[in-house]
Amino acid sequence: MNLEDYKGIYVFIEQREGIIQNVALELLGQARKLADELNNKVYAMFLGDQITDQAQGLIACGADEVIVVDAPELKEYTTEPYTQAICQIINERKPESLFIGATTLGRDLGPRVSARIGTGLTADCTKIEIGENGEMLMTRPAFGGNLMATIVCKNHRPQMGTVRPGVLFAMDADKSRTGAIVNYQVKFNAAKFRVKLLETVKEDHNLIDITEAKILVSGGRGIGNKEGFEAMDALATTLHAEVSASRAMVDAGYIGHDRQVGQTGKTVRPDLYFAFGISGAIQHVAGMEDSDLIIAVNKDKNAPIFQVSDLGIVGDAKQIIKKLTERLEKQN
Repeated sequence: MNLEDYKGIYVFIEQREGIIQNVALELLGQARKLADELNNKVYAMFLGDQITDQAQGLIACGADEVIVVDAPELKEYTTEPYTQAICQIINERKPESLFIGATTLGRDLGPRVSARIGTGLTADCTKIEIGENGEMLMTRPAFGGNLMATIVCKNHRPQMGTVRPGVLFAMDADKSRTGAIVNYQVKFNAAKFRVKLLETVKEDHNLIDITEAKILVSGGRGIGNKEGFEAMDALATTLHAEVSASRAMVDAGYIGHDRQVGQTGKTVRPDLYFAFGISGAIQHVAGMEDSDLIIAVNKDKNAPIFQVSDLGIVGDAKQIIKKLTERLEKQN
């Protein structure tokens, strides 16, 4: 493999039902920064059905070229058609790097693509930087989040990574940016389509993804029990917020994993983050330290969470939640 033949930073643009996902825009923003540093170009791989009219918006968000694969085979996500399309682009265009969002879709797609084209994949990245020799340094949690490992793919291309939603920043859309839109025709091998999507069933739980929430009320060991989380629910309702938690509370079964904040959960950046009874272990802090305003409540005045909080209260989290809810309800 001649590594010099591989050029460009490629980003897989995830869309669901025609709606471009935020993680794709975050990846474009980071790719733009990396490309400017390397004097390289950013290519967006946009796959789906009847999506071409949205391609121009991706140029405004950082892409130099948008490779559009608009085909009925790609209307709903299934692994094989998407893998065939991306692998054909890779084999023909020879990208130097390829980044995919570490969503449920991306975590299925990324490993299949990397295995098929014979390159490595750094999964669940939280940081991407450029090394001394221009290689990508991809950092991810290891050993249950107790260690951060930086991984380099020295001998194979493209350098691939799946990147967690919320850890990168999308650039402000610049409608004056210009770029190319290429309609790419994929030769699908339908004989390999072994899986067919028969029906999509959506769970109606009226919950906002915590990565999208403006206000998060988050609880840790100091909340203690089911009643503590019920109290947090009441406060969240009053604040029009979402409830989240540390890993300990997820492991205890008080709340689902989709509500977990931290290295082994989700990275969040709300306008306001309440940390009730959370000690502030590095694994949790890594997932919320970029919140605009952090208010922490803990009995231990030396708790590490106070080192990253904008406002700290030393006290019983359960009692403070109750009093705060009562005061807010009166004001409303």
